[in-house]
Amino acid sequence: MLCRLGGRWLRPLPALQLWARDPPLAPVPTSGAKRPTLPVWAVTPVSAVHANGWYEALAASSPVRVAEEVLLGVHAATGLPWWGSILLSTVALRGAVTLPLAAYQHYILAKVENLQPEIKTIARHLNQEVAVRANQLGWSKRDARLTYLKNMRRLISELYVRDNCHPFKATVLVWIQLPMWIFMSFALRNLSTGAAHSEAGFSVEEQLAAGGILWFSDLTAPDSTWILPVSLGVINLLIVEICVLQKIGMSRFQTYITYFVRAMSVLMIPIAATVPSSIVLYWLCSSFVGLSQNLLLRSPGFRQLCRIPSTKSDSETPYKDIFAAFNTKFISRK
Repeated sequence: MLCRLGGRWLRPLPALQLWARDPPLAPVPTSGAKRPTLPVWAVTPVSAVHANGWYEALAASSPVRVAEEVLLGVHAATGLPWWGSILLSTVALRGAVTLPLAAYQHYILAKVENLQPEIKTIARHLNQEVAVRANQLGWSKRDARLTYLKNMRRLISELYVRDNCHPFKATVLVWIQLPMWIFMSFALRNLSTGAAHSEAGFSVEEQLAAGGILWFSDLTAPDSTWILPVSLGVINLLIVEICVLQKIGMSRFQTYITYFVRAMSVLMIPIAATVPSSIVLYWLCSSFVGLSQNLLLRSPGFRQLCRIPSTKSDSETPYKDIFAAFNTKFISRK
């Protein structure tokens, strides 16, 4: 049948063509039919996906995989039980990576300390010069202060460039040590909770479950005795207190940082009681090596071996001084 439209005769499309382009509707399943299973991501709340996304992405990242291979390589090469492999890996990494960086940090800080007398002299002369110019030109106290600070920052920067000892270089240790600590922790977490790697038919998780020693024979389970977590907290607090005992006249900012680190050391105890013992063992060993390195870098002989410049605050008997200060602050105090 033809129809007229705008002076033209058109043939309508068959009824079949009007709906043939649309896909047929899926039949509604009956009560006895099996409904298809939705994927996990389809039923997971959006908030949970975003909350766990960064954590799982970090756990599966390339640096964490490299850390896993390091642990597996040490275990395969040495044949040690897993607790020994973890200890050996920690000592090797801290000795090969963080010890040289810690020595470099002390080298930079020593050079900065030796610049302080010169900086004080420059500050005194600059203050006098700015005062004279302020009287001549009629500057306000605010303008004079700003001029002093601007020129003082420039002169100090020139001294740092001259002696190649900008304090920011002393932070290299933190930027290397902290990521390494995180990657190793996640690697041990993956090995302790998953079965991504296997050797001789046994998953690494099963090997870790039987690779402990003493009271923590199962490295995949938390330490129910809390011996490892409490030991970790004690050693971290020792590191903080030894650093504090060597400082005289801390600024308000340094005091706040000290209290913050103390609080984090205590907070790590309950956290360590909830994670696998393999991770806590790594944390404990890492902190113990850090404490040992801290004490080693106070030795006059080792500082001379590392060519760390002598400073006014150096002591010929550093360990005796630390013990005396510790005894005065915590033991003999009434």
